[in-house]
Amino acid sequence: MADEAKAKGNAAFSAGRFEEAARHFTDAIALAPGNHVLYSNRSAALASLHRYSDALADAQKTVELKPDWAKGYSRLGAAHLGLGDAASAVAAYEKGLALDPSNEGLKAGLEDAKKAAAAPPRRGPSGPDAIGQMFQGPELWSKIASDPTTRAYLNEPDFMQMLREVQRNPSSISMYLSDPRMMQVLSLMLNVKIQRPEASEPSQSTPPPPPPQQQQISPLQTKAREVEPEPEPEPMDFTDEEKERKERKAAAQKEKELGNTAYKKKDFEAAIQHYTKALEHDDEDISYLTNRAAVYIEMGKYDECIKDCDKAVERGRELRADFKMISRALTRKGTALVKLAKTSKDFDIAIETYQKALTEHRNPDTLKKLNEAERAKKELEQQEYYDPKLADEEREKGNEFFKEQKYPEAIKHYTEALKRNPKDPRVYSNRAACYTKLGAMPEGLKDAEKCLELDPTFTKGYTRKGAIQFFMKEYDKAMETYQAGLKHDPKNQELLDGVRRCIEQINKANRGEISQDELQERQNKAMQDPEIQNILTDPIMRQVLNDFQENPRAAQEHLKNPGVMQKIQKLVSAGIVQMR
Repeated sequence: MADEAKAKGNAAFSAGRFEEAARHFTDAIALAPGNHVLYSNRSAALASLHRYSDALADAQKTVELKPDWAKGYSRLGAAHLGLGDAASAVAAYEKGLALDPSNEGLKAGLEDAKKAAAAPPRRGPSGPDAIGQMFQGPELWSKIASDPTTRAYLNEPDFMQMLREVQRNPSSISMYLSDPRMMQVLSLMLNVKIQRPEASEPSQSTPPPPPPQQQQISPLQTKAREVEPEPEPEPMDFTDEEKERKERKAAAQKEKELGNTAYKKKDFEAAIQHYTKALEHDDEDISYLTNRAAVYIEMGKYDECIKDCDKAVERGRELRADFKMISRALTRKGTALVKLAKTSKDFDIAIETYQKALTEHRNPDTLKKLNEAERAKKELEQQEYYDPKLADEEREKGNEFFKEQKYPEAIKHYTEALKRNPKDPRVYSNRAACYTKLGAMPEGLKDAEKCLELDPTFTKGYTRKGAIQFFMKEYDKAMETYQAGLKHDPKNQELLDGVRRCIEQINKANRGEISQDELQERQNKAMQDPEIQNILTDPIMRQVLNDFQENPRAAQEHLKNPGVMQKIQKLVSAGIVQMR
């Protein structure tokens, strides 16, 4: 349940619903109060809401629970920095880097903290900067979406672009105040009604006009006044530099859209040209680089893709771009590195790149690519290590140690043989025998099952598996295993002896000839078996068992059903039911 609440919190955080994320993490903490990751996640959500005091408390709890976890000090540094305590932030980031010197997030945080510590005290923003800062908070989107006069703006791409530009550069707000939509949003954020030119009051220096004489107004005149258009607000004046910048950004967006269209049509050369032109117009939007990198992947130009991704990360750090954009650049770089990988070692840098991307933003697609890269590395390692001749040599060494009853040494050589040739069922069978001698029944059972998976006709695998089940006192399962082996080798004496031993033990249980301790042990083990649990919760079987106690004649009729009889026999073998 804690994991489920955590997953909901992660999903809400990724979607930018920080309040909801904090609630889910709180629910998870209530269920698992000793889990340091939950406090770390809630600290991140609270910091995103600018509740830095609460974020600091959670970060401190994180490092208290897990003092050797570098990520906890990253949360601690971010909370201190949000509270304006740059010196404490520097100390926290340095502690984290002492644990993980290569952590990029900690390095970036330390750099920010040092800059903040070195910067002279300054007064709060004023003028356009102060107004622009109102657009930085997380409540911006919820306020716009909840107000009926502004909700529709979220569906207008040019308006969304304006908002993102103001978020990146608060002082640019003055460029967009001529847009009535921006004025409406500003009115909403300030919680005041900003008067339009047509509603402005006369200045105090001008005497009010004398009250007009009352006169009758015809309905026609009233209607004419109602339909008179309101005067439009006068446009704001822009400097030449601001006009040029706005025009360049508009031109860049146009080129990006043309590039996207060309990409969808698989006209990759044209897409490259458009994204390149977009970069020439505007180098403050790293999406042009990441989009061009995606095209290079499709064209098989992986080195070019990596160069663009590196530029995007570097430029994104300078611009303090959205962490999701940084993560996207790193993910695409990882994809290119995977494409270039020729050996298992080549996957290391790709895996490291995906891990860096996940520290920026835990995207499910990136996580999937990381898992695929790790699997590919493991498979390639096995292929590179594959050598059947050396595997046989290791198996023989294992056999010698087994004869000398040196089972741990035998296991070591059998394990090496499986690394050299993981498809040899004989080695799994031999290692299962070693585990059985050492009393490691679960490990032995796993090897015996793997042996039969590789070769279902390998008789020795059935004797190994049956013997382990017999030692685990799962006599009904052991008998099924021996009988399955006899289908492949009907005269095999080991399998026949195994069936006989199982029948003896099952009959003892039926006659009640086992001790109470042994009966209790078998019952406890049986109650953990999913198959037994299903039988006992089956409504039909519950009625059958009830008839055995209260209506013996009906019970005899039930036993004529082969399926019911088989289930009853399993319950008898497990010690749950006794036949008298």
